[in-house]
Amino acid sequence: MKKIRLGMFGVNRGSAYYDIVRANEGELVAICEKDEERCQQAKEYWGENLAIYDNFDEFIKHDLDAVFICNYFHEHAPYAIKCIEKGIPVLSECTAAGTIAEAVELVRAVEKYKTIYMLAENYPYMLFNQEMRRIYRKGELGTLLFAEGEYNHPANKLDPNPEKTAKTLHPFLEHWRYHLPRTYYLTHSLAPLMWITGVRPTKVTAMPIYKPEVNGGPYVGDIGAAMLITNDDNSVFRVFGHASFGFREDSYRIVGTKGQIENIRGGGNKVALNFNLWDIPEGKQENNIYLPEWGSEWEDVDIETLKKYGHGGSDYFTIHEFFKCIRENCQPEMDVYFATSMSVAGILAFRSILENKPFDIPNMKDESERSKFENDRETPFYSSDGGVPTIRCCSNPDHGKNNK
Repeated sequence: MKKIRLGMFGVNRGSAYYDIVRANEGELVAICEKDEERCQQAKEYWGENLAIYDNFDEFIKHDLDAVFICNYFHEHAPYAIKCIEKGIPVLSECTAAGTIAEAVELVRAVEKYKTIYMLAENYPYMLFNQEMRRIYRKGELGTLLFAEGEYNHPANKLDPNPEKTAKTLHPFLEHWRYHLPRTYYLTHSLAPLMWITGVRPTKVTAMPIYKPEVNGGPYVGDIGAAMLITNDDNSVFRVFGHASFGFREDSYRIVGTKGQIENIRGGGNKVALNFNLWDIPEGKQENNIYLPEWGSEWEDVDIETLKKYGHGGSDYFTIHEFFKCIRENCQPEMDVYFATSMSVAGILAFRSILENKPFDIPNMKDESERSKFENDRETPFYSSDGGVPTIRCCSNPDHGKNNK
């Protein structure tokens, strides 16, 4: 099997994938990174032949089979587009785009140059989510009605060194994490639901939970935001993006006309599959609680190997599927339309909070719909090139005014 020569832009998050890249017959041959310590760590792992760049345009001139975009959360799209224009396949960390205009530009670039693009969203590949997809797509739940997704990640109040953690996660006041609206980072909650069911979001409305005394930051006092999303099959999702309440957990629920399936909160990978008495499939009971097994569809994956990787093994599948698409020259399921639909849903959800009304989510496959947003560059973030926020990042307009 031919090795994939990978380039990586940003090796803070990217370094978590080193072992997985190697396990999938890949080799990191070049990085673009400004942190000298991380560059040295990368060389120690990959060897002295690893090329190091501090200029992205020079970096993508290297002989590469693909690029993994792992820079700041809201700045992936412009760099992904540069790769796409050169015909270099792109694996992009979440989220796909920081503004709706960038999402439109990203889709247009992929359509024009036919370059492989995949979102590096790992949560759909968690064992319980894979089981939910199998059950749903077998038709056991009937017609989709409703689903829920939560990514709940409160700060660790027992952190022995909170100042060091804070400096690592948000080293300066203009850092994106200080200005992240609670709806923007919704990929860990929405992506599994879309991947399981295959539906597309069409409308969103959102309500914030403003409790700065609980887990608020200097600029964002919201600890979560409930988003209601209508889909193209008239089903409804309720999702929380990066919430900070309750306890640390990721939970999902798929509800159909015949039954429902969900992962058990605090139950590891266990799922609860429940049916109406009159709709129990053969071989099942009314209430089924069990630990699912990895599916037979992964015949080319060593299950024992993947278990040692991050996020319950789900990180492994991100690289595995991307490399498979390169080798087979095909677009992934989590393609540019999948990715940008989520980015736009999160952006418009926050706009719903600010303007107190629902917003239609454009069909990113339809130029007549997406073109209406081609100049929409509203952003709550500072950018690396000196750009400043054009909208606030908190539901409360007075929060953070004294922190400038």
